[in-house]
Amino acid sequence: MRLRVRAMDMVVGQLAGACVLLGLIEVALLLSGPPTAPRWALLLWPMAAGIYLAAGVLAWLRRPSNRMGALMILGAMIWLVAGLANVIVAPALVAAGLVAATLTVSIVVHLVLAFPSGVLRGRASVVAVAGGYFANTVLQAPQYLFGPPNPLRVAQRPDLATTGLHLQWAVGACVMILTAVILLGRWRRARGGRRVLAPLFSYGIFAALFVPVSAQLAPSLFPNQEIALAVAQVIVLTGVPVAFVLVMLRGGFGKTAQLEELGAWLGAHPPARSALESALAEALGDHSVRLAFWVSEGGGYFDHEGRPVALPVIGSDRAVVEVSLGERHVGAICYDGSLIHDPGIVIRAGRIIAMALDNDRLLVELRASRELVRASRARIVEACDRERRQVARDLHDGLQARLVLLAIKAHAIRTDPSPGLAMRREGCSLEADLQTAITELRELVHGVMPAALTEGGLYAAAEELTDRIPIPTEVRFSDDGARPPTHVESTCYFVVAEALSNAVKHSRATELQLTLEHADGLLRLEVRDDGVGGVCAGGGVGVRGMADRIEALDGHLSIDSPPGRGTRIVVEVPCAS
Repeated sequence: MRLRVRAMDMVVGQLAGACVLLGLIEVALLLSGPPTAPRWALLLWPMAAGIYLAAGVLAWLRRPSNRMGALMILGAMIWLVAGLANVIVAPALVAAGLVAATLTVSIVVHLVLAFPSGVLRGRASVVAVAGGYFANTVLQAPQYLFGPPNPLRVAQRPDLATTGLHLQWAVGACVMILTAVILLGRWRRARGGRRVLAPLFSYGIFAALFVPVSAQLAPSLFPNQEIALAVAQVIVLTGVPVAFVLVMLRGGFGKTAQLEELGAWLGAHPPARSALESALAEALGDHSVRLAFWVSEGGGYFDHEGRPVALPVIGSDRAVVEVSLGERHVGAICYDGSLIHDPGIVIRAGRIIAMALDNDRLLVELRASRELVRASRARIVEACDRERRQVARDLHDGLQARLVLLAIKAHAIRTDPSPGLAMRREGCSLEADLQTAITELRELVHGVMPAALTEGGLYAAAEELTDRIPIPTEVRFSDDGARPPTHVESTCYFVVAEALSNAVKHSRATELQLTLEHADGLLRLEVRDDGVGGVCAGGGVGVRGMADRIEALDGHLSIDSPPGRGTRIVVEVPCAS
């Protein structure tokens, strides 16, 4: 890798040397010939080329794999060729300069739309750049083929030259307006990198609009000032690489020459989470970079505090690259997709930080587990409180009110001095009401703790449940003769009850299957239906309640519910007393 970098440095040095040599030759030719304009104005073209060259070399050295440096060096060459139009002592050089006279505008459009990766993003950008090159090559031809005397003129046709100029202005104006609209949209979507990108995008919008507007308004507002207009346009277009350098220095293009420096930093600084994230942001040139850690127990991504996080969705401005260490998934890098177009750079960075990310992931996994347990316990407490409130409400609003009425009736019978037929009827009614109250009390107790469970155990209670549901259910029991602990039986009973209830209410199943197995200190239950499926493990209150009950016993719950293919719920609970 180091040899490759050195070879690239040599290529950059050779190109820079060639451009400098050509620039010096051009300056010498401009100063030796008869002046067609002030000398300082003629020297603006090679000066602009020098600014583009310096910015391009700096960009290439900082990010060899990025194409921005190559584009700006190409821009320097175009500015040198365009400046040859002023070297009147050599007609062949003047011809080359006339052909490339307006290509300087095209390279500016290409640069601002290709930033920061050097690759055009989106169909609108491709159309704008292609339109710019078309307007400044094909539509430029009538100017030197039919315009004023020059080495390339084939005929004196001012009408064709004027028509071509108007057409070129129209296409060029559309290209510049489209460029400004694209840049404005990107700047608004930049979010975390908006402050960094502001110099280039804002100046790019200004430069894109200045060229067509000044070309249309300046002749009428400032007649006979063609030289001043050309100088102003050159200065404005030369400001684009200056704005690029400002963005590069502020971090929008990355401050490291290669991602290997990130690896060296990791070797010298065992990182804390914030330091790792900051170093990665500096290497990528995106200060909105965020790390997400994969926690298999929680089945998702978490931040460094152990809080669940959602990865960016497809179609948003944010992008994501997942990071693996060998065959093991360890995390993800979330970044600004509008700022970093090439995901390959982020993938390389992910490979470098994978081990450090995995080390941090272990700590995050502990924090996430603690948060998950805390949330589970909170839901259990809430569920218990809710059930207690429901029991209290049933006792108060139902059974208590009925018993009060019965007490009033009993008091009336006891104090009646002349019991007769009416009193006997009241006594019969009182007896019936007492039986009803006893039945309600029995049902209430059954709901809190079924008699079948306390007397016959889990298998008897589960069989009683299946007898009461309206869907045909196949029951399979298998045990080693040892009854599970009471708390395991009660928990599994309510899980079976919730699973069967959900199947009856939501699955639209035609048959169910319940399997209970107790062997080797492990109780395993399975509820299967042939319904519509689509149950989510983190879904409704009932599903979360089942998971919380099982997790409280250090058990495991899994749900397999593909849409249209039924649901399979499997629970495994250790049965140590």
